[in-house]
Amino acid sequence: MKLIISLLLSIFALSNVNAQDCERIVASCEALLQEDGGSFISDGQVYTAFLDREKAEFKTTFYGGTTYRIAASAGDKENYVIFTIKDPKGNILFSNKNYKNAPYWDFKVIETLPVTVETELDLDLKVTGCAVMLIGFEK
Repeated sequence: MKLIISLLLSIFALSNVNAQDCERIVASCEALLQEDGGSFISDGQVYTAFLDREKAEFKTTFYGGTTYRIAASAGDKENYVIFTIKDPKGNILFSNKNYKNAPYWDFKVIETLPVTVETELDLDLKVTGCAVMLIGFEK
């Protein structure tokens, strides 16, 4: 019985630590929306995934005539997260992997388009942890 209670307390403690870590990362992403003089407003969603050598997918729609910024982080270094934007057919429209895992990128969208944003950790830098992504639109 003591073993079960100890195990449950350990699981609770670990989940609490992960939640606090994710909250800190959300604050980092919010700051990235304003980086380099940016004035982007979050779409109101916090795209969060605890990754362990896997990918997470988030579906959204980019509306024509709007400039967006995607900001992503998984900790203290800004280049932990790789994000890839794909069209409905799975064609890659953009990947920050081609830009040294830049922590944010701005997009001017010409036509409204549903997309899938795939996030993953750069396994050369970090294999497990909370990955957070925010999508902002320009004021």
